[in-house]
Amino acid sequence: MYLTKETKAEIFAKHGGKAENTGSAEGQIALFTFRINHLTQHLKANRHDYNTERSLVKLVGKRRSLLDYLKNTEINRYRAIIKELNIRK
Repeated sequence: MYLTKETKAEIFAKHGGKAENTGSAEGQIALFTFRINHLTQHLKANRHDYNTERSLVKLVGKRRSLLDYLKNTEINRYRAIIKELNIRK
């Protein structure tokens, strides 16, 4: 499996402050970004996997809503996570 407990804990420790802080917006955005990147690579190899494509679109929407929340509440945290994850190309 691509997303183990250790990988999740590492992502939350790096972006959420500590591994137990799974509710932070930055940690969740980082986890969604990790999953989005994985699904994107999968879809490059399997173009006709429409269920995965739907899951990818839903994940992007969830990440977008969390980013909008951060943008409206704390713009500095929003700018930091955008820069750190290199989301904007």
